[in-house]
Amino acid sequence: MTVRHLLILGGTTEARRLAAALDGEPWPGLRVTSSLAGRVTRPSLPPGEVRVGGFGGVDGLARWLREHEADAVIDATHPFARQISFHAALAAAATHVPLLALRRPGWVAAEDDRWHDAASLEDAAALLPGLGHRVFLTTGRLGLAAFAGPALHGLSFLVRSVDAPEPPHPERMTVILDRGPFTLEGERALLREHRIDVLVTKDSGGDATAAKLTAAREAGIPVVVVRRPPVPEGVAVAADVPGALAWLAERRAGRLT
Repeated sequence: MTVRHLLILGGTTEARRLAAALDGEPWPGLRVTSSLAGRVTRPSLPPGEVRVGGFGGVDGLARWLREHEADAVIDATHPFARQISFHAALAAAATHVPLLALRRPGWVAAEDDRWHDAASLEDAAALLPGLGHRVFLTTGRLGLAAFAGPALHGLSFLVRSVDAPEPPHPERMTVILDRGPFTLEGERALLREHRIDVLVTKDSGGDATAAKLTAAREAGIPVVVVRRPPVPEGVAVAADVPGALAWLAERRAGRLT
């Protein structure tokens, strides 16, 4: 089979770069639809066709693939968008549509890093009382309920997100609305200004938000790193946009199914 209509499950920098790379030559005749979850008020839109909103679960996504004659899917969602990734795997299997997961590599601790692994946001919250009192929480606006329990009421939280968070959230919280990429000097200044003594982050990988890890290392601040969920079993993975383009080129040539 060859690929005529590609669905990109997007919302990340990699998804936008992929859509831009597929916009025109050397991909004539390829229709590209980027799908965004719609959780951000003012998303950065990729070139080409864009749809916003959910599909209605596995069955809804499978139905969309059939009705729109999509014959390949690239899941370029956030590494922590576990539900849509598993829905994509099931829907692709049900419709016999090739699926690739585009996942930037996770971060790797340097020698001087003081990292503490956590399997979930709840595990990260449980670690905080023994690590610090002024928390820089960079896990986004969703999931803040994990840090709202009475055991953490004595801690102060600096929360950075694209859109304003809604309750439940930490009792003592200052919010910064901002979007990456962030500079190292800016992250250094932020840690100093707010007297941060512990950082919490998801292992998102990439360069756009990695400067906070360097700033924390320089300041000797412990970092709680929430590890990402695995890619669904059996799904092919590319680490970057060139890898995703190579995967697509093979299918466009009809060499793989």
